[in-house]
Amino acid sequence: MARRSRPATRRKSQARKPEIVVITGLSGSGKGSVLRALEDLGFYSVDNLPLELIPKFTELTLDNASIQAAALVVDVREGKGLKRFPEIFDEIRKSAGARLVFLEADDQSILRRFSETRRPHPLGTDRSVLKSIRSERAQLAPIRALADLTIDTSKFTVHDLREFIGERFRGQRSQSNIMISVTSFGFRNGLPPESDLVFDVRFLPNPNYIPRFKHLTGKNRGVAQYVRSFPQTREFIKRITDLLSYLLPHYIREGKSYLTISFGCTGGQHRSVMMADAIGKNLQEAGFKAKVTHRDIVNAAR
Repeated sequence: MARRSRPATRRKSQARKPEIVVITGLSGSGKGSVLRALEDLGFYSVDNLPLELIPKFTELTLDNASIQAAALVVDVREGKGLKRFPEIFDEIRKSAGARLVFLEADDQSILRRFSETRRPHPLGTDRSVLKSIRSERAQLAPIRALADLTIDTSKFTVHDLREFIGERFRGQRSQSNIMISVTSFGFRNGLPPESDLVFDVRFLPNPNYIPRFKHLTGKNRGVAQYVRSFPQTREFIKRITDLLSYLLPHYIREGKSYLTISFGCTGGQHRSVMMADAIGKNLQEAGFKAKVTHRDIVNAAR
């Protein structure tokens, strides 16, 4: 009788379909931060579970009515056994509908993170960190191809990543699934290297040539009103807002998780600041998660 009742319990648990998320990806890409973020959302979380235990873990999750969601990390620390992961994941995906989240970042971002933490790469210290990163990327390529969600964390802070995961797994509307950074800068100080889209606003009249505005910035109400007073400014704001409203849903569908939009003027004090604030506000009002920063006005009067 006991043997007959167990399958019945499992079928009932499968009908409940608890959410199971498997997190994997490159070392230094933020897997631990994602696991902690999911744990904060109520996921039963396990780090570095041995591959051979994953099917059993899934079975226990399905049978345990108190577990509504579970998350586990699998990565290159598994060693040679990692080659078996696609087969094992296919098994649990069929039985439990599990999802695979793959984290990655560009080489320079991962190098910087390893430098900051001073931790060795899991693949060892007998070669450079960069060679280890590239070797790991190659080893994980077959697993990356299985991912339901791929997140490039190169431009995320820890806070941004946790916020993104929170919004993604709380099921909020799709606009929230992309983090938008709107920034102002001065061309004389160089382009922000993280920019995805760059708009040059040097065609607008320059408040710098008006004595009362020279030592202020675009955050000053008078400066902002002056820049806005020109029809080309208002037309530009409308056209850029419309363009972004068209582009962003396409970026979201392609899985882009972070977008940096930069507005540049000569010194990064007046026109670009006013424009970044205006576009950032329009995006927020449209329901997108947008933050505004001003790279070159740290020491300027407002």
